[in-house]
Amino acid sequence: MKIIGLCASPRGKKSSTMSLVKQGLLGSEKKGAKTEFINLCKKEIKFCTGCGVCYKKGKCVHKDDFKDILVAILESDGIILGSPNYINSVSAQMKVFLDRLADSIHCQRFNGKYGFSVSTAGGSNSGLVCDYLNNTLLILGANTVGKINIDIGANPDGFSDVKDEAFLMGEKLFDAIEKKETWPEQEMLHTEMRERMKYIITLNKDEWQSEYDYWKKQGWL
Repeated sequence: MKIIGLCASPRGKKSSTMSLVKQGLLGSEKKGAKTEFINLCKKEIKFCTGCGVCYKKGKCVHKDDFKDILVAILESDGIILGSPNYINSVSAQMKVFLDRLADSIHCQRFNGKYGFSVSTAGGSNSGLVCDYLNNTLLILGANTVGKINIDIGANPDGFSDVKDEAFLMGEKLFDAIEKKETWPEQEMLHTEMRERMKYIITLNKDEWQSEYDYWKKQGWL
């Protein structure tokens, strides 16, 4: 089993969010998983231009680090996403990365994977960021096992406990993958997304040849 952690905090070693991502990976490691950590802020990831080439050809026009990161994710079983709360949303580095996943959403490429999110805030609403990240995992086809977040300004003494919770969430992620656990509400969302994407892919099959071929190969058409 492989678990990958992606963090988009620009604060480097001072990052509380990074600490939580790594604690989650340690929890999975304890259960026996192989893990990989990727600092998105150290990678070159260019802005999505909305050109639609990835829909047609299955590859992006940009030459940067995105492809290697996506390959690492697709080769993993579990995903931990981490971002601090910047004005009630993810950091710019995380958003740039997520915007490049449009083709992966159409093709539901995270189908069968599991994940969770972590976030920290100096003030408030770190939970909103986790909800956004978990929803992103869900619409990509993955199952989510929970979230770990803390508003440090409101609870300056609580970070140690949250680190312990992140470790336990990493263990929970491993167990969910091993048991192929499912949740009715998430399965309902996956079904709705699959039907929506099937309609879009079929409607644009003459133009989006790569995505249409992928769906046929998966046996979804």
